[in-house]
Amino acid sequence: MEALAFVIGVVLMVVGLAVSIALHELGHLWPAKKFGVRVGQYMIGFGPTLWSRRIGETEYGVKAIPLGGYISMAGMYPPSPKQREAAASGHRTGRAGGGFFATMVQDARAANDETLLNEDDDRVFYKLPVWQRVVIMLGGPVMNLLFAVVLFAILLSGIGVQTATTTVSSVSECIIPSGSDRTACEASDPAAPAAAAGIRPGDVIVAIDGEPTSTFADAATLIQASPGQAIAVTVERDGATQTLTVTPAPVEQTVTDERGRAVLDENGEPRTEEVGIAGIRQEVEYLKQPVWVAAQATGERVVAVAGVMWQMPVKVWQAGTTLVTGEERDPNGPLSIVGAGRLSGEVAAADAPVLNRVAGFLELLAALNIALFVFNLIPLLPLDGGHIAVALWEGIKRVWAKVFHRPPPKPVDATKLVPVTFVVVIALITMGAVLILADIVNPVSLFGP
Repeated sequence: MEALAFVIGVVLMVVGLAVSIALHELGHLWPAKKFGVRVGQYMIGFGPTLWSRRIGETEYGVKAIPLGGYISMAGMYPPSPKQREAAASGHRTGRAGGGFFATMVQDARAANDETLLNEDDDRVFYKLPVWQRVVIMLGGPVMNLLFAVVLFAILLSGIGVQTATTTVSSVSECIIPSGSDRTACEASDPAAPAAAAGIRPGDVIVAIDGEPTSTFADAATLIQASPGQAIAVTVERDGATQTLTVTPAPVEQTVTDERGRAVLDENGEPRTEEVGIAGIRQEVEYLKQPVWVAAQATGERVVAVAGVMWQMPVKVWQAGTTLVTGEERDPNGPLSIVGAGRLSGEVAAADAPVLNRVAGFLELLAALNIALFVFNLIPLLPLDGGHIAVALWEGIKRVWAKVFHRPPPKPVDATKLVPVTFVVVIALITMGAVLILADIVNPVSLFGP
């Protein structure tokens, strides 16, 4: 069953990614059509087409590899007049001179020219006002951002935040010696301090030694800090309060860090400390948050992801070095879709209530959409941020010409940036390959190594 749950979690992440991509491309499609641009294709995925249908002038379809998507808009770049004139006169221009990158520029221009009906075609992207081009290119990332807000709203306001309350859910009968595999009490086991003091399930811990406890964490901290010492525990039972005397049993406990990993001493051995235990478990409730908390949580995640994204090359290099050193991966570092799928599988296979696993999956999917939002705003072609930067540069040139009474500048020919785009694509493919390999060989785990 655990293996099946893991597979279901992976499949859900793949479906969630496909939905996220579909929404991203819709964010481009809707404003493009609204502004009159001809859109030839709307595709989810890459590779062979599994299904497609033409509605009006646009072909909608799904491809075999759900790792991206695209819409094809007419005239993403200005036409190349020299080649169009040569084609009209019946002469072949041949390959571009200047080597490999010049050939790439020519090929990009030729592919772009095929989307233009004629020189007077006005339903093209490059002829739109700058602000409309920016809206079209922003539409995709913004859809991912809005989807993340919706997911966080479902998670925080629909399901709620899992919170340990001060209500006692159960009381242990005895203290089982540490290191024992037993789960049942024996006659020789000492009674648990809470049971000996008369604490019952349903009691609400109000204060300890006169100090109010608003959360179970407060109560646990005070109990752990008092091993072998009698403390006064005030509880509310059946509408009345009473004070009971509890003497927490002293036990040795391994010191752990924020991820639950054992902290080692100078000899490499796990550090231990003496803490007190009472033998009580708390009730857990889902406390629903106000709707506006979803936007706040999204904003905080955007800042955190942006902090990782600008260090992407370094973070990927660090992930790659762990393949050689075997060191543990940075849990806050970047992941590939393989890593995200593994985490989703772990969440689905976890020994936890279904609602907890649903909440975990929603949080992962929201984080994925935030990553898509931030990543696509990087101002490099072929990313959306690169097209936005090109449009804004053209807008600046137009304003400059208007201020100084100069002729309107020609549209910015982004095909000249094809060599840079090629380098960016190679870098993205390389970093993606490193992360995929790291996620297979040395994956990040939600529950530690």
